[in-house]
Amino acid sequence: MLDDWNDLKLVLAVAREGALTRAATSLQIDHSTVYRRLKAVEQRLGTRLFERSPGGDYCPTPAGAQVAAAAERIEAETQTLDRAVSGRDQRLSGRLKVTSSETLAYRMLTPEIARFRAANPGIQVELAVDNRVLSLSRREADIALRPIRPRENELWGRKIADVAWAIYAAKSLAPTDPADPFGGHPVIGWGEEVNNIGAADWVNRSASSERIVFRSSSLVNQFVAVRAGMGAALLPCYLGDGEPDLQRIGYPLSDLRGEMWIVTHSDLRTTARVRAFFDLVGEGLLAKRAMFEGLTDTITDK
Repeated sequence: MLDDWNDLKLVLAVAREGALTRAATSLQIDHSTVYRRLKAVEQRLGTRLFERSPGGDYCPTPAGAQVAAAAERIEAETQTLDRAVSGRDQRLSGRLKVTSSETLAYRMLTPEIARFRAANPGIQVELAVDNRVLSLSRREADIALRPIRPRENELWGRKIADVAWAIYAAKSLAPTDPADPFGGHPVIGWGEEVNNIGAADWVNRSASSERIVFRSSSLVNQFVAVRAGMGAALLPCYLGDGEPDLQRIGYPLSDLRGEMWIVTHSDLRTTARVRAFFDLVGEGLLAKRAMFEGLTDTITDK
């Protein structure tokens, strides 16, 4: 018998993640605890809930799939109740979890959160810097800054700006090849494991692997490498513009233009903390639209 919600959450996490290590990370416990508790649940039920594949993945058995589906229904009900109660909260105090990309947090968002905290000292802000899309329905975050228009019907948000991308190099490096999008410089690119990201794909199409002298899955690390004079990199204009040691090579790339949205769950849009964040931080970011759209830098001729 399963009468402990924590056991159901455990089975659901393993089913979703397909591996004990990833399930442990999502549950914020260690791998050995997940293994031990899963074995205890299976023994109590008298049946296997998962089969381990030769590659190490955990695949639900029919019984495991049934338990996971039941857990998901319970989770959805409790989260709906949680959002309904939170949506009536009119206190400008308590915890507010925000998620954004590393580059946005580094360059644009954190100063706005500082202004928000100064105006609302009773609100504790937790910033999850994560390039994954965290679930607002499951309350993995209350507010998200996302580079794409929300498509889920239950989400609500507003567009901050378009986001432009361009090539940057250190001002100490003089362009040597006007026909080359990187100005003839060595290229700083993404880690080879990164795919299905527009900027990474563009760099891989535009520069041979031999030209890429430094790779990183972190745009902030790429930015630091550019500033150190290692070569040229494709960066969002809000990260590269305004940096005194960098120069933009050429114009923003029209085929890489994206968007920036601030989003929450519809059930939370009337919560006082969420409204205050949208009003203060949302407006603060909106005032920086020119930086997002690459309109604040002088173009360097190649």
